[in-house]
Amino acid sequence: MRLAELSERSGVSTATIKYYLREGLLAPGRQINATTAEYDEEHLRRLRLVRALIQVGKVPVANAREVLSHVDDESLGRTIRLGAALWALPQTPGPDEEDPLTVAATAEVDRLLRTLGWEAAREVGSLSPVHRSLVALVATLLRLGYPCDAELMVPYAELMHQAAARDLDQMETYASDTEKAEVAVSAAVLFEPVLRALHRLAQEEESARRYGIE
Repeated sequence: MRLAELSERSGVSTATIKYYLREGLLAPGRQINATTAEYDEEHLRRLRLVRALIQVGKVPVANAREVLSHVDDESLGRTIRLGAALWALPQTPGPDEEDPLTVAATAEVDRLLRTLGWEAAREVGSLSPVHRSLVALVATLLRLGYPCDAELMVPYAELMHQAAARDLDQMETYASDTEKAEVAVSAAVLFEPVLRALHRLAQEEESARRYGIE
C-alpha cells in the first residue's frame, strides 16, 4: 500500500507517519522510486503499536524508540526480549535508598517472592525496575501505617500469576517472536488499565452485595 492508504487504514495522518519514520519508530517502506515507497501489513501493525504507545500510553518518543528496538532485537532470547521491551516503558519511581523503611520493604518483597517460589524474579531482584517500584510502593504503605507484608500480598500475587499465564497463552497464538513482543507491549499499555478498571468494578459489586446499595 502507498502512504495515503496506510494513513487511511491506520487513522494516522500522513504527516504523523512521516514523523514516526524520521524518528525511527517505523521502518522505511520499500522504495519504488525517488519519491514513492510502498508499505505492507507489518507497517500497519507496527504503526498501531506506535500509536498506542505514544497516544494512549503517553510514552515519550525516546522511550518508545527504545521499547521498539528491544521488540525487534532477534539476538535476544524470548524472555530477555520481552523483559527488556517492558522495562523500557516508563516506570514508577524506585525506592529511596536512604529511607530506613526501604530495607523493611525489600525484605517483605523478598519474602513474598520466596513464598511464591518466583525464583527468576528473586534472581533478577533490584535489576528490575518493576521490582524496585514494588519495593517503593510497599515502603510508602508502611510509612503511612498500612499493613503490606508478604502474607497480605501473596493471594493478590497468585491472582496476578493467573492473569500473566493467560497473557502468555494469548501471546503464544501469534506466529513470530516479534509479534509476541509487540503483543506483550500492547497489553502492558492497553490492557493493564482494563484490569485496573475491572478491579474497581469488582470492589463496587462486592460492596453492594455485602452492604446493599443504600
